[in-house]
Amino acid sequence: MNITFKQLRTFLALAEQKSITAASRALHVTQPTVSMQLKEITDSVGMPLYEVTGKKLQLTEAGRDLEATAQAMLHEWDLFEQGIAAKRGLTAGRLRLAVVSTAKYFTPRLLGDFCRMHPEVEISLEVLNRDGVVQRLRENVDDLYIMSKPPADIDAVAHAFLANPLVLIAPLAHPMALTKNIALEDLQAERFVLREKGSGTRLNTDAHFASHHFIPRIRLEMGSNEALKQAVAGGLGLSVVSRHALGPDIAGQGLAVLEVKGFPIVSNWYTVHLQGKRLSPLAEAFMGYLERFAAAG
Repeated sequence: MNITFKQLRTFLALAEQKSITAASRALHVTQPTVSMQLKEITDSVGMPLYEVTGKKLQLTEAGRDLEATAQAMLHEWDLFEQGIAAKRGLTAGRLRLAVVSTAKYFTPRLLGDFCRMHPEVEISLEVLNRDGVVQRLRENVDDLYIMSKPPADIDAVAHAFLANPLVLIAPLAHPMALTKNIALEDLQAERFVLREKGSGTRLNTDAHFASHHFIPRIRLEMGSNEALKQAVAGGLGLSVVSRHALGPDIAGQGLAVLEVKGFPIVSNWYTVHLQGKRLSPLAEAFMGYLERFAAAG
C-alpha cells in the first residue's frame, strides 16, 4: 500500500465529521479534493472503507481498523516532530484538547497565556458535553481532556489544577437573595432547574444533595449553562452552576448567589489522560504550565 500522511489525515477528518462535505470544510480544501484522496486510499487498501446509507455515512470494519491505525501512526509522528523541536530548544506543534462545555469559560484564557509563551503552538480545541469528552478519552483521540468529574470506570490519570466552586443561584429579586446562612431544607418548596444528568456539575450536585438527604423538586433539566441562567433569571427555579459560568457581573444577568449552608460545593477542574499514555512534549509543557498556574493560586 502507498498511502501518504496527508491522505490519512483526510480519512481521519471523514471519520470524525461523518461527511465528505464537512471533512472538506474542516480541512479547508475542496470537496472534489477530499473525494479524490478518499478514492485513492480505498483503491490502495482494496476494500470499501465507508458506506452511505440514506444520508448517513458509516465506516466499514476495514475503515474502523484504518481509523485506529491512522490515529496511532499520526500520534507517533507528532511525538517525533515535537521531540525534535524540543531537542532544538523549541516548543512547537499541535496541542489537541477536548473540554467539557463549562470549561469554555476559562480555557481560552489559559490557552491564550500559554500561546503567548509558545507562539509556534497550534491548538485544536473540542468543546463537548461530558459524555462526548469521556468518549474521546476512551478512544484516546486527543492529548489531554479537561473536566470536573473524571470517570471512575476508565483507567486514567487526573491532575487537579483549578478550583471549581459550585454555587446556588436564584433570580435577582428572589426573597432570599439577601438572606444569610440559609438552611438547605428551607429550599424544599423551591423548584430547581438543573444541568442534564451525566454532566460533571449535575453529578457533583446530586452527590451533595444526597449527602444532605435533600430531594430537589426539579422543574427542568438543561444542557446549556447559558440557557440555564436565562431560565433562572426568568423565574423558572433555582440552580447550581460553576462559579466560572457566571462571570464578573452576576446581578447584570438578573441573578443572585444564595448564601446556603454547605455551599459552594467544593470541586476541581482536572486534566485527564489515559493511564500509560505517552504525552507529547507539547502536552508535557502545557501540563507544566497548568501546575505553575495552580501553584500561583
